[in-house]
Amino acid sequence: MRKSIQVHCGDVAIGGGAPVSIQSMTNVDTRDTAALERQISELADAGCDIVRCAVPDFEAVESLGRVKKLVKVPLVADIHFDYRLAIAAIEQGVDKIRINPGNIGSEENVKAVIDKARERYIPIRVGVNSGSLQKDLLEKYGGVSADGLAESGIRMLKVIEDLGYDQLVISIKSSNVKMNYDAHMKLAELTDKPIHIGITESGTARSGKLKSAVGIGSLLLAGIGDTMRVSLTDDPVEEVIFAKRILESVGMREKAIEVVSCPTCGRTEIDLISLANEAEERLEGIAQNRMDKGLRPLKIAVMGCAVNGPGESREADYGIAGGRGEGLVFAKGEILEKVSEDILIDKLLELVEADNER
Repeated sequence: MRKSIQVHCGDVAIGGGAPVSIQSMTNVDTRDTAALERQISELADAGCDIVRCAVPDFEAVESLGRVKKLVKVPLVADIHFDYRLAIAAIEQGVDKIRINPGNIGSEENVKAVIDKARERYIPIRVGVNSGSLQKDLLEKYGGVSADGLAESGIRMLKVIEDLGYDQLVISIKSSNVKMNYDAHMKLAELTDKPIHIGITESGTARSGKLKSAVGIGSLLLAGIGDTMRVSLTDDPVEEVIFAKRILESVGMREKAIEVVSCPTCGRTEIDLISLANEAEERLEGIAQNRMDKGLRPLKIAVMGCAVNGPGESREADYGIAGGRGEGLVFAKGEILEKVSEDILIDKLLELVEADNER
């Protein structure tokens, strides 16, 4: 696991061995205070640890300041071009700002932002995207490249570090999964600052989830990433839900109830596809209840035949293994009963619900 220094965005630690935090960004008009508060609350309820908001003008700054007093989740002000907006947002109490020193203006402007951030001791996220790479780096590397992204990120960090501030988070994102991975591998060797990871402009929910799962998952497994955002052309709540699934899949967050099911084959004599989907859907509510109670995670096996069924069920807390129109119900690999296919899921849920009450 890569070692990084730690900064704090509100009460959320980033880097230094802290759990990988989930971020998202609001897509309502920041100047609409009621809509902004509503969406931030929805994101927090979904499990978002940090929420970022676009700040295009001073009206948006004032609205963000009002909402800041109404919500508990840390807020990040996303600033471009006008350094005065960053200063005003910090004065309104935001927990972090995101800037690109390259478009904020002169070094004097950047210093003014840093001085204000230093007063409140809040982190600055330096963000670089493949679509905004500096002209000289495009010329140096013959276009957008992993080397260019990494060099740009380090260059942006140095601008602020040279001005004596170290509460920094760096992000370098590309929509190209391979380039994104290569750039992060290079960046990780060049700095100990916390890294915000993601795949920028990944696309719609359908394509974006696939690219994000591969792109973000591969970095996490390589030990890179202190905070993350799944960027989708969709409801931001979907970003948070899918980010949680990525962290669960790579073993960085425990899932209250994990359902494993076999892929089906010619031996399957039961409607396993329907059974597995029904089990996963009906267990969602029970899983949330289990999480709220702080109970241990459960592994549930939904298997299609006797070849893998008993073995998988031994590894699971509870499970079912199908036969011809019927199936076996297991607990810790021990057969409890044989029942007809139409009540298999009901029997499985009875076991899980009873476990929740223990």
